[in-house]
Amino acid sequence: MAGMPLKRKQSSGCQNRKNQKKRLASTKSLAGSFDKFLIRNQPIVGNATNEDDATADKGMNEGNENDGIADNGMNEGNVSDGAADNEIEEDNVNVGVANNGVNEGIKGADGDNRDRNEDDANTTAENNEVGNCGDKLTDRDMLDPGNWETIDKKLVDFLVEKGPVRVDNIIFPRDDKNDCFSSYHYFRKLSNFEKQDRRWLVYSKTLDKVFCFCCKLFMKRESNYQLCSTGFNDWNNLSGRFASHENCGVHHRCMYYWLELELRLRKEKTIDKRIQEQINKERKHYKEVLERMKDGVLFLAKNGLTFRGDNEKVYTKNNGNFLSFIETLGKYDPVLKYHLESIEKNEMRTHYLSHKIQNELISMLADATRKLIVKKIHEAKYFSVILDCTPDVSRREKMSIIIRCVDVSTARIEEYYLGFLRVEDKTGEGLFFELEDALINLGLNIDDIRGQGYDNGANMKGKHKGVQARLLEINPRAFYTPCACHSLNLILSDMAKSCPKASSFFGSIQRIYTLFSASTNRWDVFKEEIGKKGWTLKPLSDTRWESRVASVKAIRYQAPKIRNALERLRDSSPISQEVSTADSLVSFDLHNFEFYLSLTIWYRLLFAVNTVSKSLQSKDMDIGVAIQQMKGLIEFFKDFRVNGFQKAMDEAKEIARAMRTEPTFREVRNTRTTEPTSGEEFFRKNYFLYIVDSAMSSFRTRFEQFQMYEEIFGFLYDLNKLKYMSEDELMSACVALEAYLKHGRSSDIDGRELCMELIVMRIVLPSSCSKPIDVLQFLLRMGGCYPNAWIDYRILLTIPVTVASAERSFSMLKLIFSYLRSTMSQERLVGLSMLAIENDMAMQVDFKIVLSDFASRNARRVIFE
Repeated sequence: MAGMPLKRKQSSGCQNRKNQKKRLASTKSLAGSFDKFLIRNQPIVGNATNEDDATADKGMNEGNENDGIADNGMNEGNVSDGAADNEIEEDNVNVGVANNGVNEGIKGADGDNRDRNEDDANTTAENNEVGNCGDKLTDRDMLDPGNWETIDKKLVDFLVEKGPVRVDNIIFPRDDKNDCFSSYHYFRKLSNFEKQDRRWLVYSKTLDKVFCFCCKLFMKRESNYQLCSTGFNDWNNLSGRFASHENCGVHHRCMYYWLELELRLRKEKTIDKRIQEQINKERKHYKEVLERMKDGVLFLAKNGLTFRGDNEKVYTKNNGNFLSFIETLGKYDPVLKYHLESIEKNEMRTHYLSHKIQNELISMLADATRKLIVKKIHEAKYFSVILDCTPDVSRREKMSIIIRCVDVSTARIEEYYLGFLRVEDKTGEGLFFELEDALINLGLNIDDIRGQGYDNGANMKGKHKGVQARLLEINPRAFYTPCACHSLNLILSDMAKSCPKASSFFGSIQRIYTLFSASTNRWDVFKEEIGKKGWTLKPLSDTRWESRVASVKAIRYQAPKIRNALERLRDSSPISQEVSTADSLVSFDLHNFEFYLSLTIWYRLLFAVNTVSKSLQSKDMDIGVAIQQMKGLIEFFKDFRVNGFQKAMDEAKEIARAMRTEPTFREVRNTRTTEPTSGEEFFRKNYFLYIVDSAMSSFRTRFEQFQMYEEIFGFLYDLNKLKYMSEDELMSACVALEAYLKHGRSSDIDGRELCMELIVMRIVLPSSCSKPIDVLQFLLRMGGCYPNAWIDYRILLTIPVTVASAERSFSMLKLIFSYLRSTMSQERLVGLSMLAIENDMAMQVDFKIVLSDFASRNARRVIFE
């Protein structure tokens, strides 16, 4: 024992100096790490370097159990906040500052390096994740607590800056117990009967649960409280749970953190003020860039142009119309010029010009336009649905949905396009379910439908299983109107099919067009004969019969010139089939007086029908004017039946003289008698009267719905009738109208009050009011003096006449969804078509708030790279 050396109780001076140097070196190596993270110097290439995490809870004193206020990254000093589980330390312990958060003597350098390496790995993963999502913006609503999967500082700052969003304008779904959330829970009733706003309470539409806004964001440890974690949906015990939660200390602490951070963000006095200023600068820049990109999207969508090219690099060939538009605008705009120069110099990794951002902008602008349209429909209350289907270039059925309503602010008829629906089941049941789902998704009430307009397809107009029948079962006030233009087409088709001579006549018209259009040389011969001011030959349309007037007109007024062109082909063409066809047309069709007479008859009929059809296709056409137009057309046919044949004969004789042909008919022998029958009389009875009588019969069957409208609404749109009706007749008509507009206990009007209003209104109504739309504008100026009349005329003008708006949307569908763009997604197609068709509405949308949110979310991604 005596020979053994004694163990030192204290280290030697040399050892103390070595330990002191190690501690100083360790502390010096950590100096400025927090500033390096906050200040953006150069873009990071590859993996992130070793840096401490930006949140203050990872830079705290490692030797103490207490946590700092991590949500706002501040060093409060002498704050003893424990974890968020009701455990609060009694001793005041200084919170370590993030940039030198090492407690000397507690942990060695090895432990610090190991912790920093773990933080470096986390930081690298976060940076890589940010870099990968730089060019996309999530489509989910980040203000819905059901979408807060990973809560980090960026999300907390964003949500606190926006504040909790209250959902109270929807019908809350019910659970298995028939219970649901109610908006009255947003307020706390005190003992003195005052109401206190529960600002912290938020409802998730995606989960059908409620959350505590502050506890969800600021509670740092896992908790069993459903309001703070997974959400609470026991609606029967909701009041009791709120009472216990509001008195909880954890809730009070989280409320303090929330309100303090909100105040500091508002005053821009957070510890990361410099990074906040940089975020605001980036937000402003990207907001200005996005405003210009928005104009480019609207320009290309309006004209149906493509967006993308072979690549997505600026200042390269074939990079698409969108980037070319941005490059051209950048020559004169300083904001885009700086943006493009930064991209060229590789100073900017996230430029937001990729196809993903283009799709997000298209979707964002289309959604904003659709919301504005739906808002106007809600203001109008009553509306009609117009549907029509067509196959696209990929052979898939697309159904266009149009909403017709009256704009109550201007008293004008509007028809709004709301999108293309992909149809799998083409039966009446399948189409109705598609319509019903679309109305539910748009937030439109099916009970507010007062009209429905479709074509004459069996799956649409079927009286038992069609779409109109299924909708009438739910809402009997949804008056069905078959498209008037389709009905006119079917009448003309019935006329042509009623007589073999009529079918042969249109076959000759098509043969003349086919012969000349099949070759450019033949077409040149035709153009030489008719001259520059002549009418061009047109093909026959199988669906638009009234448009055949153009085909007949070209031959009706240019028959001699067309015969000369055919003779030139017959005499000079080396092709035998061409010679045979030309000779047949010259010798038989264009040398036949009956053909000339058919030209004059059909031209008069087609011209009259085409004139009415075009007027009916107007967007502001109402059922009253349409009925008057159809009455006029029927009167024309009645007069033409009596006097039209002789007028057509006179015109046909003029054509015969110009063609140097005798105006004679072929003699026809009656099979029942041996006496010959006059060719003229045979033609009049078996051709002329056949087609005219067929039209008269079709008018009665295909427009019977118009007769019903005349019985219901006739006294409203016929102002002369309204003016001279007795009070008893007017009362009877108003009571009958009330019955038609009643479903169950719900009634749109009071018939007796309507009668009293109309008695006064017909006296003060200006003489300039001649149509229902004029009366509606007069009622708007009167400011609610005639409420029942105001409702009636709105419903009358809401009823559709044609499906022309849906047909026009198909023209844009063919332009957007072309052969080269047939792989376009349904969402992009609907967005582009919305911006193209409703471009006027898109220009009225205030996009500043939407673009500000877009730039705010993406600016933080750039800052934290």
